[in-house]
Amino acid sequence: MLRNSRWLVLLAAFAATALNADIRTARVERAPLEETIRLDGRIEAVQQSTVSARTAGTVIRLPFDVDDSVSAGELIVQLDDKRQQAGVEQARAARAEARANLEDANQRFARIQSVFERGLASQQELDQARNNRAAAKARLERTNAALTNAREELGDTRITAPYSGIVTERHVEIGESVQPGQPLISGLSREKLRVLTHVPQPYANHARQQGHAMVTLPDGRQLATGPITFYPYADPQTHSFRLRLPVTDDSGSLYPGMLVKVTLPVGSRSALWVPKDAVFHRGEMRAVFVLTDHNQPRLRPIRTGIEHNGRIEVLAGLTEGEPVATRPQNLFGSDALNLPDEADDE
Repeated sequence: MLRNSRWLVLLAAFAATALNADIRTARVERAPLEETIRLDGRIEAVQQSTVSARTAGTVIRLPFDVDDSVSAGELIVQLDDKRQQAGVEQARAARAEARANLEDANQRFARIQSVFERGLASQQELDQARNNRAAAKARLERTNAALTNAREELGDTRITAPYSGIVTERHVEIGESVQPGQPLISGLSREKLRVLTHVPQPYANHARQQGHAMVTLPDGRQLATGPITFYPYADPQTHSFRLRLPVTDDSGSLYPGMLVKVTLPVGSRSALWVPKDAVFHRGEMRAVFVLTDHNQPRLRPIRTGIEHNGRIEVLAGLTEGEPVATRPQNLFGSDALNLPDEADDE
């Protein structure tokens, strides 16, 4: 503290004797400051899923492994289809039989109806023929449905990628028997990514009203997000609110699961600003040269806040409109602003 005081006294002495008339100045300005909060976020893929078996069988092909790229529609798992092929053939045979039975029933009904019209057959015989025809038609419809189901089950032995992406996990191996509902392979697409984060309860309304945020990546790069999706309910444990923010990065360096920082605007306030090059410091001390009515620089300690866009926020020590010297080293040379440290007084 004593060293800082001596430093200020020496600088004040330099300023009092400064004769350099070429002093560049700037005014202390008042401007709005956007207030933000920083949140922890995590990258996730919009499209990520686990494909499960829809029929029973034995795995006979697994063309892709973890981190392999897959195009939409490509085969990713093949099951042994002997049982399903047999089911299709059986359903075809049943349909052919039902079709033949319906044809016979139609012919018999036509014959009985003709005889009935000549008065040579009873109403009961006609009704029976009509019922037999209806039953044969229903059987054909059932066999058509059974054939459709058998074909679908056969198709279920070939599992294809629902979208283009990369494999993240294989849950089965070749030769393994699987049952319907059993997970087979997981994957995701890196084409569409988003950030998941949670905002504290006091800022929930601000987050809901905001249309954007800024994401800082691990390498320091910043990305603007798309429209914020606000989940309108609080987590019962943390009482925070979930946010979802779409991001786009053409560099290909983002992966699901990566941790990022989310900067979220939560309001604004009025603040005083001076150019960054008007402020000099030594240790924790910050000061500027304020010009008097006679254009003489006077040293004044200040308390500063954040730095933003080449300006420094002034929390105390200056008022709006006051002139300050920019690049104060031009007043009396840079040596005066780089005084050597003094030993601490005991």
